[in-house]
Amino acid sequence: MVRATRLVRRFGYWLVLLLAAVSYVLCAAQQGPNPNPVAFIAQLAMVAVALWMAEVPRVLLRACWAVLAFAVVTVIVAEFAGLQGHVLDVILSAASALACLITPTAIIAHRVRQQTPGMQNLLAAVTAYVTIGMLFTFVYNFIALLSPSPVIAGETGDTLRGQLFYSFSTLTTIGYGNLVPLGPLMETLTVTQAITGQLFVVIAIAGMVTLRTSRKTETPSKEPSE
Repeated sequence: MVRATRLVRRFGYWLVLLLAAVSYVLCAAQQGPNPNPVAFIAQLAMVAVALWMAEVPRVLLRACWAVLAFAVVTVIVAEFAGLQGHVLDVILSAASALACLITPTAIIAHRVRQQTPGMQNLLAAVTAYVTIGMLFTFVYNFIALLSPSPVIAGETGDTLRGQLFYSFSTLTTIGYGNLVPLGPLMETLTVTQAITGQLFVVIAIAGMVTLRTSRKTETPSKEPSE
């Protein structure tokens, strides 16, 4: 059991990254503004694994798994019952944003506590970076669902697929220009995301280099034999 736990912990960040990728693909397939319920389940599973990797208290972890189970049942019932509506889309969008906020927060907090260099740090940084992109995607989506007018100008600006593309092109500061924010709120969020993306990369690289350097400094050098 202990060996299996260590094995899962070793590949835990890979699993979180895989779930984030599944969520990304499902959201990219959405031609409308409404969030994908199956993607939401993947996001909740992503949160559960991230919290488990972060070694949070068992009570919190069990509560997370309970919420995940409840969400799975709710989504299945809603799909079979054909339940749809604007309010449900807004709730799903807000819940997805919350899930994508908890995941990178738990990952970063865990790695800061660990203070150990290695491949796990790189995987954690990549996973947190991707989930931050997903977070802003659902923030844009939430605002778009509540706004009576478009918040992103462009052919696909009012779709989840377009919001996903806009979020990651902003996070990486690519900025093709085919999608443009409308209004002061969206402009502020866009600038905030761009700064967050750049600072995250700089801080992540600096942190990994510092840990690597400090570990080498702390390792005593072997004295030559006389």
